[in-house]
Amino acid sequence: MLVAKTKNGTMFCLGESFQKETLIMLRKREEFFCPVCGEKVILKLGDRKIFHFSHLKAGNCRDFYENETEYHLEGKLKLYQWLRKQEIPAILEFYDREIQQRPDILFQYNHQKYALEFQCSTISEEIFKQRTENYLTHGYKPLWVLGGKQLKEKYSGLSGITGFQYLFLRQAGDGKLYIPSYSPDRNTLRILYSIFPYSTKNALLRKGTFSLDKTKLPALIDPQMGTMVNMGHWKKSIENYKLSWSIYPSDQQKKFFLEIYNHHLNLFLLPAEIGLPIPHGLFIQTPPFIWQTYYYIDLLQNKRPGDIFSIQQMEMSFNKRLARKQIVLRSFPQIENMKPLLAFFEYSCLLVRLGVLGRKTPHMFQVQKPIIIPQTNREKEERMRAFFRQNPQILKKE
Repeated sequence: MLVAKTKNGTMFCLGESFQKETLIMLRKREEFFCPVCGEKVILKLGDRKIFHFSHLKAGNCRDFYENETEYHLEGKLKLYQWLRKQEIPAILEFYDREIQQRPDILFQYNHQKYALEFQCSTISEEIFKQRTENYLTHGYKPLWVLGGKQLKEKYSGLSGITGFQYLFLRQAGDGKLYIPSYSPDRNTLRILYSIFPYSTKNALLRKGTFSLDKTKLPALIDPQMGTMVNMGHWKKSIENYKLSWSIYPSDQQKKFFLEIYNHHLNLFLLPAEIGLPIPHGLFIQTPPFIWQTYYYIDLLQNKRPGDIFSIQQMEMSFNKRLARKQIVLRSFPQIENMKPLLAFFEYSCLLVRLGVLGRKTPHMFQVQKPIIIPQTNREKEERMRAFFRQNPQILKKE
């Protein structure tokens, strides 16, 4: 910890610049106490770790607030100093007794109180949600920033994202979704955006990397981002995942195979229009080629050109698949009023741009042309190439 209370009740913060000699003299004449539990703490001034306070003995307070690593201490210290350089009112390790939480940094910006948590270790989803909801209930806007060491890049544009890392997802002012991370060892802020999951744990995405010293706060809380996906990488990733996914199917996957078989569909002969990237598709944990197949079966398979279906019917299909656990949603505690049905709606709008559907009324879609189901691998590949050749731009931007 970087903040302690003196004997007379004054808060002493190590976030400011102090000479080691000054702190040595202060330690000789002053006692320090934990602002949370009140127990005595010691000011440690080693050469290998940044200056910090530590409890003299293990206890509930120490266990609750994590045994902080050098990486965590350095990260929140640099983020605090970064905010102060921008003349943003910030308090390091402020303990709010009413909610019994201590964000790494409390700051105020544009008349909004933010609780910044620089999270370097994995905590349970339950604790993450509880802390987030507690902040929201008491007027704080939570700002969880992921420790950069947790990000694992497989190759350019492809990353594995765990369920825990998805908890950090935030919404920018224009509605676009992103995950902020910070690496104190490199002093770089990294924004993950254009996140298009093709499986439960893997996604195509883009990264914006910025030197913290050359970046201002809006880049963290309201970054300006595009929405783009490399369709060549997407197609290859989807097809590879289908192959690996089918080798050792779970009981739930076997049910999917049975259902598509009963509807005369083949996993490896699904058309290009099924399994497309959708901006809010990450709301759904179920891979896109699966939930879009359910969409096709429920809403399109038995329709002819001119037939219509309503948004209400779309919602009924969505809820039916949720109830059967054939569609599973992700959890995003920081996004208020999340509407997972938006992914179904965006997919419908994409089919409108592709000419498959038309918009009869604001609440009604009309089938314009059927989706052709390939009968052979050769036919599928030919149709795939034609699809991407005819629609080079329509899938790149939203």
